Amino acid sequence: MKLVQLLPVGDMDGTLLRYLNDAIPRSLHVSCEILPAVLDPQPSYHPERQQYHSSEILQRMQSFLHPQTWRLLGVTSVDLYIPILKYVFGEAQMGGPCAVVSFHRLRQEFYGLDRDATLLGQRLLKEAIHELGHTLDLRHCHDHQCAMASAHAVEWIDLRESTLCESCNARVTSNAAVRA
Repeated sequence: MKLVQLLPVGDMDGTLLRYLNDAIPRSLHVSCEILPAVLDPQPSYHPERQQYHSSEILQRMQSFLHPQTWRLLGVTSVDLYIPILKYVFGEAQMGGPCAVVSFHRLRQEFYGLDRDATLLGQRLLKEAIHELGHTLDLRHCHDHQCAMASAHAVEWIDLRESTLCESCNARVTSNAAVRA
């Protein structure tokens, strides 16, 4: 079975990693495991923005790939960005093995609201499935409920499901058949 490995990026509570470890297999029908290693995000910190460059983190994740790795998902609490955007919830290598997601802006507390661990877990799962979808060559979907729908604000993530729509599932199956 295909293996998604979860890589902690920086210090974080293992509760969210364990949640993803249990939930991702239900959405993508893959195996999942949490790696014992931790990637230090500090070399990717840019003080002028007070954020972490997600593309640099993806680059550094390459050294954690193993022959049994199907996909490597970095999970972090730090605030991510790419130069053309103010922030990103995550980033992936299109058709590649690595993706990273941040729960920094997925937390209700970031918006001055009361903590909601259940909502945070749901948002993080949706974003994880979204970024893993990009590693499967999926582009943004026009179905606003599909995990591959574009989201530039957390409210749009809340509208998504944590699964792929029928059309995106068909594309994944078709892409897999072409590669076989």
